[in-house]
Amino acid sequence: MDQLKTVLNSALKEAGIEKAVAQNRALIVWKKVVGDKIATNTDPVNIRNGVLIVRASSSTWRQELLLKKSSILEKLNKYLKKEIIKDIRFI
Repeated sequence: MDQLKTVLNSALKEAGIEKAVAQNRALIVWKKVVGDKIATNTDPVNIRNGVLIVRASSSTWRQELLLKKSSILEKLNKYLKKEIIKDIRFI
């Protein structure tokens, strides 16, 4: 299994899409990282140049998320095991 992982990582790197794949993984793990309450009130929309775009269900939630932004960013990168996400923008 480790051999397959190594081969896949090498192929992604060689194709120049390793970073894009890692960034898109953040969209997949969003709910697991932030928990049910935040996940229910947000929708991770896209990632552009290391910036995660997240739609909040209301302006109140957007404000709450801004207060928790650094914590969320830290947890997300820790889960991804790399500093993949540079910033989060809440819309």
